Amino acid sequence: MIKNSFFFLLLIVTLPAFAQKKYTISGTLKDSATGETLIGATIRIQELNAAGASTNNYGFYSLTAPEGTYNIQFSYVGYETIIKQVKLTSSQVINLALNAKGNLQEVVVSGNRPNNDQITSPQMGVEKLNMAQINSVPVLLGEKDILKTITLMPGIKSGGAGNAGYYVRGGASDQNLILLDEATVYNASHLFGFFSTFNSDAIRDVSIYKGGMPAEYGGRLSSVLDVKMNEGNNKDYTVQGGIGLISSRIKVEGPIVQDKGSFMISARRTYLDLFTKASKDSTVRGSALYFYDINAKANYHFDDKNAIFISGYFGKDVLGLKDIFGTNWGNSTGTIRFNHIFSDKLFSNTSLVYSNYNYVIQSLEADDGFKATSKITDLNLKEDLQYNLSNTHHLKFGLNILHHTIDPGTITSTGSSSFNNISTEQRFGFENAAYVSDEWTASSKLTILYGMRLSGFFLEGPGTFNTYDAAGNVASSQTYSSGQNVKNYFNLEPRISASYQLNDQSSIKASYNRNTQNIHVLTNSTTSSPTDLYVMSSNNIKPEIADQVSTGWFRNFADNNFEFSAEVYYKWMQNQIDYKDGAELIANEDVESQLTYGKGRSYGVELFLKKKYGRFNGWLGYTLSKTEDKFAAINNDSWYPATQDRTHDLSLVGIYQLSKRWSFSGSFIYSTGNAVTYPTGKYEVGGLTTFSYSERNGYREPANNRLDIGFTLEGKQHPKYHSSWTFGVYNVYGHRDPYSITFRDSKTVPGTTEAVETSIFATPIPSVTWNFKF
Repeated sequence: MIKNSFFFLLLIVTLPAFAQKKYTISGTLKDSATGETLIGATIRIQELNAAGASTNNYGFYSLTAPEGTYNIQFSYVGYETIIKQVKLTSSQVINLALNAKGNLQEVVVSGNRPNNDQITSPQMGVEKLNMAQINSVPVLLGEKDILKTITLMPGIKSGGAGNAGYYVRGGASDQNLILLDEATVYNASHLFGFFSTFNSDAIRDVSIYKGGMPAEYGGRLSSVLDVKMNEGNNKDYTVQGGIGLISSRIKVEGPIVQDKGSFMISARRTYLDLFTKASKDSTVRGSALYFYDINAKANYHFDDKNAIFISGYFGKDVLGLKDIFGTNWGNSTGTIRFNHIFSDKLFSNTSLVYSNYNYVIQSLEADDGFKATSKITDLNLKEDLQYNLSNTHHLKFGLNILHHTIDPGTITSTGSSSFNNISTEQRFGFENAAYVSDEWTASSKLTILYGMRLSGFFLEGPGTFNTYDAAGNVASSQTYSSGQNVKNYFNLEPRISASYQLNDQSSIKASYNRNTQNIHVLTNSTTSSPTDLYVMSSNNIKPEIADQVSTGWFRNFADNNFEFSAEVYYKWMQNQIDYKDGAELIANEDVESQLTYGKGRSYGVELFLKKKYGRFNGWLGYTLSKTEDKFAAINNDSWYPATQDRTHDLSLVGIYQLSKRWSFSGSFIYSTGNAVTYPTGKYEVGGLTTFSYSERNGYREPANNRLDIGFTLEGKQHPKYHSSWTFGVYNVYGHRDPYSITFRDSKTVPGTTEAVETSIFATPIPSVTWNFKF
């Protein structure tokens, strides 16, 4: 009797759930003025608190609800909210275009997510920037720069003046994955790091993940910088650009077919070489010093379910001293992407991606002429799918097959040069991965994002592969034919993060993630440089592995005008790589014999306060951290500060709307100096002084600090065109941040040693740019 009563009760409780019909609402959200899709827009059913969704990286959304009549809210930061009443008696497709708000103050600092997303989202360690925010931050010579702006965020540290490299939560600069429309950018710097490869005119969305990375990303230990280009205006033709002190830029976009397809082409070039032509110095006159880059993208929507996107980037730096030497380096990328909507719940993105980075160094002198070249080329096939199982389970899964070709270095002599030709063998490898993740809304307060990534690396012939002992001597050698497998590595990379909402205004979060890296950079500099050498995991080099745990408290207050977060993290790293003292890296067939291996750890706390709305807005970020390395061959196998270790890192950014036409912005930074190795003794051989070194990174450079300011004057309103002037001063009070410190015998006090500090931009640097749009 009791048993029958239980089953009867269970039937009564569950019958309404089975009888209640559910339907799906799906579609795409776009900008009404340009037709560009909106990433991270929010869709919520007002009558159902737990029912909501956001658009993916391609503007698509999907959510399910029981049969009924609802008010559905479509919102996106900086755009007017639309509330649409829907009678849900069947699945529906609702495509909408949102209007941008006229008040630009509302989009200057806020990211691409709704006000409470910081509270409800399980994602940790992510920063999203829109281009209005990036374009408001004052930078060197007025060149708006993505990389310089992200280093103003907590946990992300600049490589210093004259460097485009950056460090994320203690990781080295090569442990950051930089993607431009899904293509890897291996060297994201122009003019040795003074500028980045990203032309802000061509960019529409920037996200950086510094912890708790989603399972669809992999291949680097520390961070992912995901940059997406503009798709182009499918409503009207426009021309915009700017003319500055050292560079000019232009962008043209418009429809291919009205409302169905569009294109965008953007180009930028510096003209420092024009000044060298006017030099009175005959050696300098005619020398080369410039960079250029081109971004292009086109798309076509066959119907509501099928669309194709083609994009590419090409950039190059050219630097040369007339008749003495020359060097050039550059990136080229290409992406073909096809979107298909299988159903109102299943979305597919298929991509074929090409990436190439190369550099050439050439001596032009007749007696010692030579040319050194190196390159890395990738071809990647990706399949990413998103399936909205229900309003509580949003699945992502996919795979990618990535082929690497690395030409480590070739030196060819020219003319009567005394140099010998050197050619190192190319290396080939596959880096494949499959992943699955689920964002599970477990309750109205708890959301969990969990997933797994399986990565596999396969090193292949042809070539001769040596195995080295601890002393760097060849222990064995074996030759492999084309396509023959040399070495395999497989790694499971679990990812999990969770958010628990304490109330409407605050939440706590925690995350754990593991990442592996099979492409490694060998360099003699502290950050990325054009002559970095790329090597793959091999029979000597194991994949680098990093595990990171983090937790944090997130709080919105003052009617969501302010956001505050405090995150604590700990990261431990295995199979870290360093080179031995006196190592020769370029065109060395036995370069792996020059390496030593160890481990690292990094831990710290990040504080972030941001004001999003009003005439005055901005943010304050502070990081307190420690980063250490441990190598058996260095410092007697003891922990020592890594080069990128900085105890304190502070950034302050403010933007103030003085009037409808005038706005002011300023940024201030302060950070502990890099850990460096200084000489502890010296001796004289043949009349030449030689310095001896002991403890690695046992000293500190002086602290860095700098103030930059900028003003923007908007032109008067005109129906056919718009213009503005941007004025700026970089390093307002002329602080001398150290670029390098070297040692030499004192010229004034014989027998003593003096340190010589070199600083770049030790005086205020003004800039002015005229911007236009037709």
